[in-house]
Amino acid sequence: MPFVLALDEGTTSARAALYNERGECLRMCSVPFESRFPQPGWVEQDALEIWQAQLEAARTVIAGAEIDPKAIGACGITNQRETTVVWDRVTGKPVAPAIVWQCRRTAAECQSLAASAYGPEIERKTGLVIDAYFSASKIRWILENVPGARDRAANGELLFGNIDTWLIWNLTGGVHVTDTSNASRTMLMDLASGDWDDQLLNIFDIPRVMLPKIVGSSVRAGMIDAQHFGAEIPISGIAGDQQAALAGQACFRAGLSKNTYGTGCFALTHTGTRQPHSTHRLLGTRAAQVGEAPQFAVEGSVFVAGAVVQWLRDGLGLIQSAGESEAVAASVPDSAGVYVVPAFVGLGAPYWDSSARGLISGLTRGAGRAHIVRAALESIAFQSKELIDAMEADSRTRIQELRVDGGAAVNNFLMQFQADILDRPVVRPADVETTALGAAYLAGLAEGVFSSVEEVESFWKIDRRFEPSMPASERERLMSGWQEAIAKARLQA
Repeated sequence: MPFVLALDEGTTSARAALYNERGECLRMCSVPFESRFPQPGWVEQDALEIWQAQLEAARTVIAGAEIDPKAIGACGITNQRETTVVWDRVTGKPVAPAIVWQCRRTAAECQSLAASAYGPEIERKTGLVIDAYFSASKIRWILENVPGARDRAANGELLFGNIDTWLIWNLTGGVHVTDTSNASRTMLMDLASGDWDDQLLNIFDIPRVMLPKIVGSSVRAGMIDAQHFGAEIPISGIAGDQQAALAGQACFRAGLSKNTYGTGCFALTHTGTRQPHSTHRLLGTRAAQVGEAPQFAVEGSVFVAGAVVQWLRDGLGLIQSAGESEAVAASVPDSAGVYVVPAFVGLGAPYWDSSARGLISGLTRGAGRAHIVRAALESIAFQSKELIDAMEADSRTRIQELRVDGGAAVNNFLMQFQADILDRPVVRPADVETTALGAAYLAGLAEGVFSSVEEVESFWKIDRRFEPSMPASERERLMSGWQEAIAKARLQA
């Protein structure tokens, strides 16, 4: 039977996974790479390092599975979105470090643009809040700050891509494409039409010749050169990581919702063919498109979620591993009034405040290591509740349950606290690596490895269901304290 290879290039590592025709993961490998912080608020990566890490992960998976590469019937690619690479069309070398989605170097420019006459039109066309998070201002920064880059781009010598495009270009030897879900995160695509928009390109002063072709999320986009993995393999699935996770949770229909607990935290609700218009500062985005009809979702984005656990480990030395955080947090009955607001790069939805800064509040002499660790985990749940509250206000419907995935979703303390603070069930699937799984589903559907969306939906299985048990008065008290802490974080600028 054919296998499906998924390449899952995230913010901190490049992963590869191999799936069978029942959507079961046979093998997975992760290769980490570095992020660099040259100035406060700046985040960069080496695009060539990302490429090599992704190659290593995929080769390790294929070799370890001991299969003939010719048996791989499809490859799906999913990626950290918005992270921006500009490279030379001939040499393939990036002209600058990749600017990561978390980077805030263009925040002041975006604030000015949001306040200008162009602001409402940009938000209407793209479904996005004008913010340094998205790709457009990052591209312009590279063109304006790398000597000669603007003239070279105008002459067709430079190419732009988010990480999906960068990987596909290298894997295929020059195919320059992206899918609608990734394109919808650039602030250069008209959300309704699914095409690059000339007015947006003019506002950001970006030549159209730099941009990749936009294709569907579940179509054959190119062939991987046999030199990389030992056989030609069709690339037939492409989606941004959060849209891929939505597919991996089998959320192909309007009304289904998921929350991914990765480096950041991303809640999405599928809206079907209805283009969403948020009144609560959420984002309209394209969902992964299977078939001809455009698919949409409403999204809330938290910039720092699982990354706060990494900070506890690497920055503060309070834990030795991410897994240790669960036991440490559970060792105390509460956070003793301590709140951690991880606004290391500002605040995302629903605040979109790039000037906010992180803080620890409520410290007393009785507070210790376990209270800070617990408060950091609770911050992830508090931020997610604010996203879900905004989604429900937009849709005027109550989300009945929240499907969860991502690395931090394995933390039972966090998932129970999330259910308690939300006051509704949190459902964790058997496979929490749904980003890679979603890419595999999209690719396998295009190549006939999976027969239909209905078959894919039948693969979804529950690992554990977390039921809320917190009294309403306690939930309200905790959220009130969180909102006070948020207010202090926003006053620091």
